[in-house]
Amino acid sequence: MQLSSSSSISVPINGEAHVQQVVRAAHDELRDLLRQRADIMKRIGTVKQTIAGLASLFGDDVLTDELLELIDRKTGGRQPGFTKACRTVLMDADNALSAREVCERLQRRMPVLLERHKDPLASVTTVLNRLVEYGEAQPLLRENGRRAWRWVAEPSMARLKSA
Repeated sequence: MQLSSSSSISVPINGEAHVQQVVRAAHDELRDLLRQRADIMKRIGTVKQTIAGLASLFGDDVLTDELLELIDRKTGGRQPGFTKACRTVLMDADNALSAREVCERLQRRMPVLLERHKDPLASVTTVLNRLVEYGEAQPLLRENGRRAWRWVAEPSMARLKSA
């Protein structure tokens, strides 16, 4: 039986094809799951925006404590995570925001959260780029050449919101 010694572990050559098949299948599944996660996160953001819009129209008292917590309006006495806070700022914005604008809004809403970061602007930029990777945010260039990010809402909900 022939052995492949291209790596530190010897694998039978006929086994390599099987390993490659398993790796390909795992890769395909991971890609599908990441796509599903991005779609789910977009949907969650859209539903949260809808609920927050209704609360803005009719007041937070129409929402239960649990729902307030789910849409990040009530944190149960603890500071939400940095990514969650950036996500919320972007979701609540009516237009695209620069990393600096996200920092300013975080500073107004939860200054303690920014105190834990040596370079808040760099941290926010990293999170915004990660949200793009997740399919939750979309980057764009402003007329001045500066980058900005906007929350990605589902087209059907965006039309409903503008009606």
